Amino acid sequence: MTFKFFDKLSQNFIELLNDKDDYNVIIETENKEKSFTAHSNILKCRSQYFRKELENTQPNENNIKTIIKSSVSSQIFDVILKYIYGGIVNLENVETSFIFDLMLGANEFELMELTIKLETHLIDTKASWLKTYFSRIYRTIFNESNFKNLENYCNDIIAKHPNIVFDSSDFTSLSESALVSLLKRDDLQMEEGKIWDYVIKWGISQNYTLPSNLEEWSKENFLTLKTTLQQFLPLIRYFHISNKEIIEKIMPYKKILDKQLWKDIIQHMAIPDQPVRAVNLPARSFMVTELPPRAEIPKKPFSTIISEEHAAEISSWIDRKTTTYSTTNIPYKFVLILHGTRDGFAPQTFWNICHGYAKTVVVVKVKGTDEILGGYNPLAWDNSNPETSQWMETKDSFIFSLKNGDIQNSILSRVKNPLCAIRNISKNLQYKVGPRFGDFHLFSDKSDFTLDCGNYCNSIGFYYENPISISSGRFSIIDYEVFKIVRTS
Repeated sequence: MTFKFFDKLSQNFIELLNDKDDYNVIIETENKEKSFTAHSNILKCRSQYFRKELENTQPNENNIKTIIKSSVSSQIFDVILKYIYGGIVNLENVETSFIFDLMLGANEFELMELTIKLETHLIDTKASWLKTYFSRIYRTIFNESNFKNLENYCNDIIAKHPNIVFDSSDFTSLSESALVSLLKRDDLQMEEGKIWDYVIKWGISQNYTLPSNLEEWSKENFLTLKTTLQQFLPLIRYFHISNKEIIEKIMPYKKILDKQLWKDIIQHMAIPDQPVRAVNLPARSFMVTELPPRAEIPKKPFSTIISEEHAAEISSWIDRKTTTYSTTNIPYKFVLILHGTRDGFAPQTFWNICHGYAKTVVVVKVKGTDEILGGYNPLAWDNSNPETSQWMETKDSFIFSLKNGDIQNSILSRVKNPLCAIRNISKNLQYKVGPRFGDFHLFSDKSDFTLDCGNYCNSIGFYYENPISISSGRFSIIDYEVFKIVRTS
């Protein structure tokens, strides 16, 4: 009999990941704005990608190796790293687009078990989303590799409804492998003469030096096109094209065909029943079908605390605008990186998750009132101060109260003492003090805007222009969120 204790093993390895004392690898993601620590033996054991990277990376004077992966978002890599250590991936309350990006990330790090599992999950449970964002998905999977199930899934749809790809404005940017996979289909629902037109169009678009007037083409020009289309030409069903289309469409480009093939085509036009020497592929099978209507996917709110109107107002404060942005013209995307009810209210959780993030907005919902309070930090949160909390200087931070329910007007309170704008809490206090805008007043138990002890908050004007809360003393919060602010326009 064999006893298996995988749950405890997974838990212990996650604890090892969170232990920052013995790491010897740093992975920097998202243009170096966020970094992760890890252990080389575990990375090499779990991922061939990391095995190769670590073998080719020189350590620094402290014997620590740094791997830069700027193309990967910190949210994606955080899930991947927890999978590497604990073998667990939690997909609850995440967008389908996140699952798709996670699949791409897993493939990039050569985590085949996770890649295949996510690919199967998307096909089995997210068919509506796959059809809604079909073009993006189709082009992405053929530019990558290892997504054979998704390739077949997409090709099954295109075979029935080829206009999705062939009539798209960016058809000529389709990869060679994607087009080859379609031409191999016996059930591609398109007339062969039209398929030839698209193949020629694709080939010419790959060679911008070819003359626009076919009568001006040289022998070298035809050879160039023939070389470009060498993977496609054997897949055309020439003997199932009408004589009229042979003359009008194929004959002008006969120089790109093998001489024997062209002879067989001419022979077949005259004597259809006579055998030919060239490969005679079967006619494509046609069926009558309709593409199912696209399901409307309701837009999931980006926040459970603030609205689009609130985001527009905060964005205008960030840019110091005198008028508020409209909800259709918000120049920033609010990317949720921490959610209290999802990730927990412990202050240490804030420092673990938000370390390294710059340009963040913290918002809280006050218990028992309609208040929504918050603060903007343009600088990066830092959880590495060992014993002494450190001030960060900036003139661009601000705290605020948002209009909501019985709260008739929003309040903006900009920092008036830039030297004491943001406080990065020392490691020995992070278990009880979360994000701090300004500091405690010397003669009261209040601060400008602080989260502490998990779900308590303070607010008084001191280092910032004025108070933002109608509540007095310490008060409880129902929920809080932290967003990374990303400029989109």
